[in-house]
Amino acid sequence: MMLRFSARIEGAEIICEIGSDTALTAPVFCFSLMAAPRVVSGGVMQRRLAGYGEVILPDIAAGQSHRLVLAYESPDYRPKNRAWLPLGAYLRVGKIVHALPEGFALGVRLGLAAQDRAPSPEALPPDVLPLLPPPQSWQATGGNLAFATLRPDPAFAGVAALAQRAGLAAFTAAEGLEVRPEITTDLAPEAYRIGITATGISIVAGSLAGAHYAAITLLSLRETCGGRLPCGIISDTPRFVWRGQHLDCARHFFSLDSIMRLLDVMALLKLNRFHWHFADDEAFRLELDYAPELARKTAWRGEGQMMPAVFGGGILAGGSYSRADVARVLAHAASLHIEVMPEIESPAHSHALIKAISGLRDPGDNGEEISVQGYLDNVVNPAMPETWQVLSAIIEEVASLFPMQLLHLGCDEAPSGVWSGSPAVQALMAQEDLQTWGDVQGWMMARLAAHLAAKGIRAAAWEEAAKGKNGGIGHGAILFSWTGQGAGLAAAHAGYDVVMCPAAHTYFDLAHSSDPEDWGATWAGILPLDKTLLWDPVPAESQDIAARILGVQGCFWGEFTTQDAQAEAMIAPRIFGLACKAWEPQATTSPARLRALIPFYAPIFDAMGWVLAPI
Repeated sequence: MMLRFSARIEGAEIICEIGSDTALTAPVFCFSLMAAPRVVSGGVMQRRLAGYGEVILPDIAAGQSHRLVLAYESPDYRPKNRAWLPLGAYLRVGKIVHALPEGFALGVRLGLAAQDRAPSPEALPPDVLPLLPPPQSWQATGGNLAFATLRPDPAFAGVAALAQRAGLAAFTAAEGLEVRPEITTDLAPEAYRIGITATGISIVAGSLAGAHYAAITLLSLRETCGGRLPCGIISDTPRFVWRGQHLDCARHFFSLDSIMRLLDVMALLKLNRFHWHFADDEAFRLELDYAPELARKTAWRGEGQMMPAVFGGGILAGGSYSRADVARVLAHAASLHIEVMPEIESPAHSHALIKAISGLRDPGDNGEEISVQGYLDNVVNPAMPETWQVLSAIIEEVASLFPMQLLHLGCDEAPSGVWSGSPAVQALMAQEDLQTWGDVQGWMMARLAAHLAAKGIRAAAWEEAAKGKNGGIGHGAILFSWTGQGAGLAAAHAGYDVVMCPAAHTYFDLAHSSDPEDWGATWAGILPLDKTLLWDPVPAESQDIAARILGVQGCFWGEFTTQDAQAEAMIAPRIFGLACKAWEPQATTSPARLRALIPFYAPIFDAMGWVLAPI
């Protein structure tokens, strides 16, 4: 059977053309969109869950095409680019399923333009190093040093392994330069100083982490300077202690290899926190001893699974992470001085958890709140005893696997008015003197954080965890400010430590441009490279809470990712801007300077096989 499928945007509608070289009787078109779909013409909606839909089509004669017109249920969701078209589409004919060919180009289609790969000789002034993020201080002394390798040293082992994995020339060798890092408390823990002369290299660092960053600098300069390092003194220290990158492995399952490659890219740019998001409405991908059925039931999506093909799953897609997988990620990250923070989701974004484990909803709840993604039942009920039994066991086991002793509890996007139809929650509110659903959420998050604190584990959560009459989650939790900076600044003023990750500047799943041929979400606007730089995590008028801003983080959400590689050109080159914002002093690198520096790194990313989007 030869199937045909194409999709395009016309105004607010999505035009699908479906055909076959053989006759199809009552075919069912299965697909997913970013949010809840509706049929305009050409079929009848048979099933819908969030952005997933099944549409019964009329019989299609051999050699003929049928037109199906779709739209988004909400008028606020008007398709903006190719990522808004049907993903993972397939046909069910009787009991047989048939994958449809891709009806359009998936993902960012172009890499860094060939003419932009080789930096112009005039790209940088002579006093600027081709290094990202730029160092705090560079004092050139003239001349250069031919440099290929260093002699092996434990401080360089992680960088040597990174160079090998990246397909670069060896970084350490027995015949390499003799350099023994000096560790001193005179420098901050992650700070370092490199002296380069015509005859050798010296390294002074505040810790082994500082020596590691010095080695990253030397590896980068070897590649960007063609093996001849300019002589001078580099003095460097990061602005923020939290320099993070998040990866959503719940909506799209990323292989271990892809996670490792992202960690390598992070290390190359001196990022040091990996936020591992493996649980959401669509899946809970970590295999737990407490509830093995959780990953078994939710890890795979598609035909015949508990979760249908939401967010481009197609006929079958997914996977889960075992304890051995976690150990591999942790070992890889540790070798690069990266810490890993896991995240579960509570109380919202819990549809898969609720479907897999019973007792987490009030059977008497007659509320009809709908999540922003279109789920009717994605919030666990804090008045149910099973909720505390399940969540307590999950957070204890998850936290025990990660040595960082920090667990992100979620707490974003609970629908307004949630639990308003639950008699059990109404009783809880009376018992605990809670007035609003925000009070209930704050009470719940504080209880979870207290449970963690009793185990010596610090809680983290999204910005909404500050809601509630008693100040929200409390217990020294770290809050992540994602809707903008305002919520983060308010939380810092309330005494919370904050990581800034405002979507308009750090969400790498946003489209690079407004071009309909681009790819990505647009709910927070578009995110060209320049916008990763044109903001300050600590505004000038907020210096009084500067110590509360721990740092910044990039986020990548996987709603419209169907293949791991599609994430690469979404993340890079914008991750360069994030690295600059995380490391260097306030407002140092301009967008023009960043655009001049990135091409020096294109050969490194080519060697790694990582696609850079156009700059």
